[in-house]
Amino acid sequence: MTQRKMPKDLFWGNSVSSVQTEGAWNVDGKGLSVYDVRKATSTSSDWHDAIDEYHRYEEDLDLMADMHMNMYRIQISWSRVVPDGDGEFNQEGIAYYDRVVDAMISRGITPMICLYHFDMPLALANNENGFMSRHTVDAFVRYAKAMIDHFGDRVKYWLTFNEHNLYFTDEAFHIAGYTSGDQSVNDLYTIFHHTMLAHAKVAAYVHQQFTDVKIGGMLAYTPIYPATSKPNDVLAAQQYDEFVYQNLNEVYATGHYSSEVMTYIQNHDIKFDWQVEDESTLAAMKTDFLAFSYYRTGTINADKLPQNLVPNRYLNVAFEQNRFLESNAWDWSIDPTGFRLAITDLYNRYHIPVFPVENGIGIDEQWDGEHEIQDDLRIQYHRDHIRAMKDAMFEDGAQVLGYLGWGLIDIPSSHGDMRKRYGAVYVNRTNTELRDMKRVPKKSFYWFQQILSENGDEL
Repeated sequence: MTQRKMPKDLFWGNSVSSVQTEGAWNVDGKGLSVYDVRKATSTSSDWHDAIDEYHRYEEDLDLMADMHMNMYRIQISWSRVVPDGDGEFNQEGIAYYDRVVDAMISRGITPMICLYHFDMPLALANNENGFMSRHTVDAFVRYAKAMIDHFGDRVKYWLTFNEHNLYFTDEAFHIAGYTSGDQSVNDLYTIFHHTMLAHAKVAAYVHQQFTDVKIGGMLAYTPIYPATSKPNDVLAAQQYDEFVYQNLNEVYATGHYSSEVMTYIQNHDIKFDWQVEDESTLAAMKTDFLAFSYYRTGTINADKLPQNLVPNRYLNVAFEQNRFLESNAWDWSIDPTGFRLAITDLYNRYHIPVFPVENGIGIDEQWDGEHEIQDDLRIQYHRDHIRAMKDAMFEDGAQVLGYLGWGLIDIPSSHGDMRKRYGAVYVNRTNTELRDMKRVPKKSFYWFQQILSENGDEL
């Protein structure tokens, strides 16, 4: 096979959230977020310290530069720059992100900023029920516009909501600042609609005010296969895909919701705070790229579905592991072919550049204080997924902007568990002990260093 040369402007990098990296939860004027008041459990840490990147970002950026990364996707903590979510801006918080962005650029690392990664300012959660309220939508748009105005001269790639489709599943009640209600279908659809309006307003603003700033929508992409070839399994998989994935991509690409989803809303009399002006709000936005996270795939067994269950909730009862795939210790399947399918399908449907901005595998690892961690499973996972991405590009014709790994310097998992490590660099802390947080490259660090030095041409 002839060598497949990757585009010279391809992005290689790392993605994180503020709550999983920064720490410094109560310094320099930061307000409380919903994460800051969550307590540690028997299997998770609290969110007060994370990996202390607030004070150690220079060290971490040096490691990324040594690995030949050329992009770092961070998140601005809303409550660090607007302590109560909708009041005065905190200049000390903004100055921190100025320092981080400038430090990236000085190392040849392109910054990407995500504006919301589940960490609702506590005041808006308590006072407004999070994104159940249009006041929160307005507060988010105000905050987002201010950040884009401030950083737009240096930051050219933006995301609004991390894994936006999770707001169309029951995860919404945990990540949208929802504090009261019966978690009804009406509430679920209202939260989702409000977040999509917020995204649309910010995306429209970007394109009104800037000619060189790009903004994309982002999904948590977990392709769901039918458990068998039975038609009801195939139908259920298609319905879930349409509601939880393609419905959002339709809005990003065309400015309107899926006809299947809107028909379901009408047939089931779902109330989701639709207002007349919302149609023009959605239609006014433009999407420069379709971003997504990808870790695994799953299957759906339609025989487990009760009658009249909203498709958004299918996986609550009908998800099954794929018996043909291996999995990690948390039963997340390993499926590089699914990665290729996701990239190719997205590009074939919408012909908008595709950008996988999270990919990785969680492994339970301990460092003995002396020897290099031999994380061969992580190396194999990333090698196979990058090869699959190249297949999507060179065999299927997909346009891909880059490849960002997730948490390539160890961070607490999304549930706050330091045992589930994604990094090529070990951070010396546990759920219960902060220790010295020393950064220790693993075997995969040097693998990435070699691969990225050659722009992914040699695998």
